[in-house]
Amino acid sequence: MPRKMLMTLALATVIAVGGAAFAQPKVVSYPGLGMEPGTVGGTLTLSLADSPPTFMYYGQIDNNTQTLTGVVFDSLVEFNLETYAIEPALAASWDVSADGTVYTFHLREGVKWHDGTPFTSADVVFTYTQIITNPEARAGDAAQFVYTVDGEQRAVTFAAPDDHTVVITLPAPSAAFLLQQRFPMMPKHKLLQYSVEGGAAQADINNAWSTDTALSDVVGTGPYKYDSYVAGQKVGLVRNADYWKVDANGTSLPYAERLDYLVVRGNEAQAAQFLAGNLDTLNISGAQFPDFKSREVAGADFRVITSPALFGSPPHVAFNFDDPTFGAWFSDVAFRRAMEQAVDRQRIIDDVYNGLAEIPGTPTAPADGTFYEDTKSLMLPFDLAAAGAALDALGIKDTDGNGIRNVPGGKDLEFSLTYNVDSGTFTDMATIFQNDFAKIGVKANLVGVSGSALLGTGLAGDYQAIIIALGNQPDPELRKPIWQPGGSLYYWHRATQPAEPGGAPNFDAMATWERRVYDIFDQGTTLVDRDARVALYKEWQRLNAVNVPVIMVAKPANIAAVHDRVGNYVYNLGVIPGYNPVPLYYVK
Repeated sequence: MPRKMLMTLALATVIAVGGAAFAQPKVVSYPGLGMEPGTVGGTLTLSLADSPPTFMYYGQIDNNTQTLTGVVFDSLVEFNLETYAIEPALAASWDVSADGTVYTFHLREGVKWHDGTPFTSADVVFTYTQIITNPEARAGDAAQFVYTVDGEQRAVTFAAPDDHTVVITLPAPSAAFLLQQRFPMMPKHKLLQYSVEGGAAQADINNAWSTDTALSDVVGTGPYKYDSYVAGQKVGLVRNADYWKVDANGTSLPYAERLDYLVVRGNEAQAAQFLAGNLDTLNISGAQFPDFKSREVAGADFRVITSPALFGSPPHVAFNFDDPTFGAWFSDVAFRRAMEQAVDRQRIIDDVYNGLAEIPGTPTAPADGTFYEDTKSLMLPFDLAAAGAALDALGIKDTDGNGIRNVPGGKDLEFSLTYNVDSGTFTDMATIFQNDFAKIGVKANLVGVSGSALLGTGLAGDYQAIIIALGNQPDPELRKPIWQPGGSLYYWHRATQPAEPGGAPNFDAMATWERRVYDIFDQGTTLVDRDARVALYKEWQRLNAVNVPVIMVAKPANIAAVHDRVGNYVYNLGVIPGYNPVPLYYVK
């Protein structure tokens, strides 16, 4: 018999939403977070670091597009804001077969796209088959839906037996499958022309919904819908009066009538806009904390909130294994471990983050401790003398007396260090690295790029060394594209990428430890035994710490400033799909 899964927070009765009868609304309430029923009305003004390059979530990996997607589109399942447990969203409930391979999702009835078209199972199957698993979609995730079983690659299949049922069949059980289904669902009737099903090429999905598209064509099922867009200035959204969520009093969500996202580039400019009252909330850094906190204490009309980072985005330093000049050295674990000893993590925590950060260990978040392995003892501590000695042992010495070490063959060890120039935190971090590297005879030339271009620069391999922050999550499977060699975000060693989209990775390019990491993630996908998965992923974390594919720097705390006029504020985890408190914010 199939087992019935999680049907909490759904009403069987009909509730009036937006003036119409709506079946199966989701009732949301988080008293444990201090939230209370709010009132409908007003405008919330938030910020974007830059203009979105596209309105198509799957067309480009971009934080600004992802931020907007979070308030315009919904997923089948989502996180509980308080417990981080997976709970129903567009899927009101689901069944799982006894062998764990067949997931039957029962869609929430009455949900409509912003243009009034009913949301059905055809949209879900279209989103999965034509977009998410499309190997040419720049922000798709095709690899996640191909399992290795008995040495063969087998694909997940999707079916829609009726308008409100979606059946997803896995080649093998997967303990993390449900956690992964936080993909924004897309409207088939608006995107069919960009799909293979509609006669287009696979790559054409990346061209859908450019920023000059009529906003009436960019429709979701989410709490807000696009209203206006002025490039470089503002994105405006209006309340979806037919949204499928209500509060404990039966009041239709979201509360705010409008969301205005102002394009404000750079931390300092964003801080100035917030302090001037032009932004309602702002995620801030440890470097900004003293100024904001002192203003709060002095009676400013905002409050500063801090909390430990469960997910977060710990910055790291990466060297380009494929760099034509120094790739042979950058890909040598001995070189990376030498450079690790020139990274003063504690100084960055103290001076850059004002103590509001911690040494991150590995990329796995310690949210519930299940998979987290404390590998800090395996990380090499800051020691410039030891770093210099390690480079000496590699034969990288200053042979011409100009103060810069030479790699064997005579070339100066001088490389670019790319960073986010819009961020004061990253700028300070880059300067510290540059100064400390210079003390051991390594010259790093700082190259600042906009925050919106940083990840793209990494993915294009257009760097030598780079500072990037990538999010972590409690279950490593959720970050497989980043940490599995050959993954779409495994940017420091792009030679491991498949030769053809959707093909097998380049195993020949992998070091022995990389191949083991690949196998760990491959096995972890289909294992359902919890203890076995824990053992595998803890092994990966130890391999990660010893082989230093990237040098983890610091894990900052969550810090935000929010004006007193905003009620129900909960720290926004940014672009993590399925976690969006904004619809619950209200204007007092």
